[in-house]
Amino acid sequence: MACSLCSSPSSLYQPLCNTLSSSSRDSKPRNLNNNFYHSSKLNTLSSQSRTAALQITNVSLQDEKIPQQETSEDSNFKEKTGSSSKSYIWVNPKSSKASILRRSSYDAKYTSLINAAKSLNSCSANKDDVFKVLNEISDKLIEQDAVVILNNMSNSDTALLALKFFQERLKFKREVVAYNVSLKVIRKGRDLDKAEKLFDEMLERGVKPDNVTFSTIISCARLCNLADKAVEWFEKMPSFGVDPDDVTLSTMIDSYGRAGNVEKALSLYDRARTENWRLDGTTFSTLIRIYKVSGNFDGCLNVYEEMKALGVKANLVIYNTLLDAMGRAKRPWQAKKFYQDIIESGLSPSYATYTALLRAYGRCRYGDDAIKIYREMKEKELGLNVVLYNTILAMCADLGYVDEAVEIFEDMKSSGIEPDSWTFSSMITMFSCCGKVSEAENTLNEMLEAGFQPNIFILTSLIQCYGKAQRIDDVVKTFNQLFELFITPDDRFCGCLLNVMTQTPNEELSKLVECVERANPKLGYVVKLLVEDQDSEVNFKKEAADLFDSISTEVKKAYCNCLIDLCVNLNMLEKACELLDLGLTLEIYTDIQSRTSTQWSLNLKSLSPGAALTALHVWMNDLSKALEAGEQLPPLLGINTGHGKHKYSEKGLANVFESHLKQLNAPFHEAAPDKVGWFLTTKVAAESWLESRKSTEAVAA
Repeated sequence: MACSLCSSPSSLYQPLCNTLSSSSRDSKPRNLNNNFYHSSKLNTLSSQSRTAALQITNVSLQDEKIPQQETSEDSNFKEKTGSSSKSYIWVNPKSSKASILRRSSYDAKYTSLINAAKSLNSCSANKDDVFKVLNEISDKLIEQDAVVILNNMSNSDTALLALKFFQERLKFKREVVAYNVSLKVIRKGRDLDKAEKLFDEMLERGVKPDNVTFSTIISCARLCNLADKAVEWFEKMPSFGVDPDDVTLSTMIDSYGRAGNVEKALSLYDRARTENWRLDGTTFSTLIRIYKVSGNFDGCLNVYEEMKALGVKANLVIYNTLLDAMGRAKRPWQAKKFYQDIIESGLSPSYATYTALLRAYGRCRYGDDAIKIYREMKEKELGLNVVLYNTILAMCADLGYVDEAVEIFEDMKSSGIEPDSWTFSSMITMFSCCGKVSEAENTLNEMLEAGFQPNIFILTSLIQCYGKAQRIDDVVKTFNQLFELFITPDDRFCGCLLNVMTQTPNEELSKLVECVERANPKLGYVVKLLVEDQDSEVNFKKEAADLFDSISTEVKKAYCNCLIDLCVNLNMLEKACELLDLGLTLEIYTDIQSRTSTQWSLNLKSLSPGAALTALHVWMNDLSKALEAGEQLPPLLGINTGHGKHKYSEKGLANVFESHLKQLNAPFHEAAPDKVGWFLTTKVAAESWLESRKSTEAVAA
């Protein structure tokens, strides 16, 4: 029986010395420890091994090369065995020489060095205590021993004192290695100021920094979240004649991105793809974040696909960044896909995962998915903050999820999160849209007790609520409160007042005319021409055109719809037609009528009931004129009212049209289920109906 034993203590020195050798430079650097440092892992001999082959594996201390030094025991051993530092001898484990060789191996000394490092980590950071620990082993210390001790330390204060001790007693052939491992200790403590001071000391002693020096300081800056500093140190390298390796260059993509230099980050990324640098998840996460902030959401997805093609596995940070990006892009279906990828990859969703999903679903009004995520968070006791509660409550208000909103609102208060003005605004808006007056008023009182005053959004919602309930006096009261709070009415508020007028009995309209005049004089004048000065010789269409020129584009269609509805309610069909024509001229309405060789259509999806009925009236006249002019109708004619009903409406436009078409005895009938909201008729039926309608009108005349 025999065992394999390292031939000399220098077999351990060799790995420490053999860094930055030609062989290591020819191979790709390992992408570890924030991509700045190669690991320095020492595999030691086990003195208790009996039959296993004992071999010291190569290690790297920042790819530094230190000239090999041999002990006298090493030289004697070589002379006796004729063995090189990398060769092995077979020794009978029962022989007395085996125990002697084990005692003379580096294993015993390495253990003492590790123990010294532990003692230095725990001792007081003063010169006497540090030097006392090192004096116990100073007689046998060589350059490599100093590196081993420093490399295994974590206390930067005692490490710097230990470095001074070694500098006083040893003649370094590669002093930069000692500085580099000392910087590594400082990096563990995330103390960039201390690292910069040690760098200055290096220069004062005439020690030239190398790539590892800079990469260690850069990684320290990154750990301290000081991207600007990382960039600053990276850009110093050329002035010292140091060329960064591809590992350092790869990590600088992240640093430039975080420092806000997007152009440089993307330039490095293009170079990385060309030169096949090894990139890690942190770099890809930064690239996705860069594209997200710039609004290039397709760029986010492209980076993700490139990452997968390179074999880099997405971590939770990357997935969370993608989820947030897809939420901002209003692509909830892709957010859902990434969430499924998280589950399938075996990762556990974090709080950030759930919040990103909740924001994505909430913003895009994926109501059921948002509620599901909310319930998962609640089940896992992941508390929401006020912003997340407001996001989901706003979504519930928009979608009409009344019961869910009430439940979440109560959960919010019971969890100790205080509602803010936006919370109350969402709840009051929702109750107002549903016409739940008492609930809206109770929520308003609760808001006042919490110390919040109603803003213009809340007052707008209350006016809408009272209007639905036809409590016109309360509408006027709320309107006056707006001025008491020194709030200036905006276009949306005036539009809400106008909408209330379309629901108000004719005998009470005068109460609101004065309010509209105070809020917007031009709008008030147009309304007054309809309600009170119907016989005025003023050019109504011109006054309406002046009004539309004075308001924002976002509310023009709403104003035009309401004014036409008001005309219809007042049986002023001619003015309704004038407003519809003005809306088409100003492109407030587009593509209401469309024609192909096979079908003529009336598209009413964006119109209010009054505007839609007016458009139908105009279309029927246009069809009659077409027949009179000898035009041939197409095989099919259709009216598209849109599908379904508004979330807060008791009946949709389709229901309104169905009853109106029956009153007109029009031959349009609801289409098949695959064309919801469409009413269709044939050419023959339409022509017959139009002829009969013409005859009826002639008799009536």
